[in-house]
Amino acid sequence: MSPRLTFILAVLGIVASGVGVARWIVQPSAAHLSGAGEASPQAASDADRRANREKFFGGDTTRDIRGGQEMKPRW
Repeated sequence: MSPRLTFILAVLGIVASGVGVARWIVQPSAAHLSGAGEASPQAASDADRRANREKFFGGDTTRDIRGGQEMKPRW
């Protein structure tokens, strides 16, 4: 087998693997495939996601971070 053909087959294999992994990661959820069209359960799910995100990224609300420690210059 020529080196050029080997290289082309390797590149095609890598591209095919990348497409397969991308489709596996970005596959549509079952709720979108059902076609039921019910907006209420999705809205509740969005509200739960928003609450969980705020709880995770919100930080400690009891600490004052506005007047925090200042960094001293190194010179």
